[in-house]
Amino acid sequence: MKNPTTVERKSERELLVTRTFNAPARIVFEAWTTPELLKRWWVPKSAGVTLLSCEADVRVGGRYRFEIGREASKPMVFFGRYIDVTPRSRLVWTNEESDDGAVTTVTFEEKDGRTLLVIHELYPSKEALDRSIAGMEGGMPEAFGQLDALLVTLGASVGRS
Repeated sequence: MKNPTTVERKSERELLVTRTFNAPARIVFEAWTTPELLKRWWVPKSAGVTLLSCEADVRVGGRYRFEIGREASKPMVFFGRYIDVTPRSRLVWTNEESDDGAVTTVTFEEKDGRTLLVIHELYPSKEALDRSIAGMEGGMPEAFGQLDALLVTLGASVGRS
């Protein structure tokens, strides 16, 4: 059974995305924090671009930098810093690539071997959220479908701890 992705505006400046994954939190968290794994699911395939480079120093004060695009063109660059990292349960980072950048909080709540993932984004203005929401509504369900497929392979290859 496919798990739905919900994307909803909670206020003028807040966006909430939720999805349940059929995998333990430790594996879902690993997929969110390991550059080699992020490259396999982060960008929706239908976008026609890939995650060209992915650097993630996932610790409080650590930085990340993602370059998305095609090999022969100038990439879009996303970057910021991690302000809270609680293994297997919470990530918080800044999005510093523009003045519209949100603060993103991702929580991982495991129950019965499944993980409820909640993304909360707080934007600096209503207009910043307005510019971002269409991409989230269109791209997140597809990216999360790709993450679902990756989690199946990780569940088979990652030992229980």
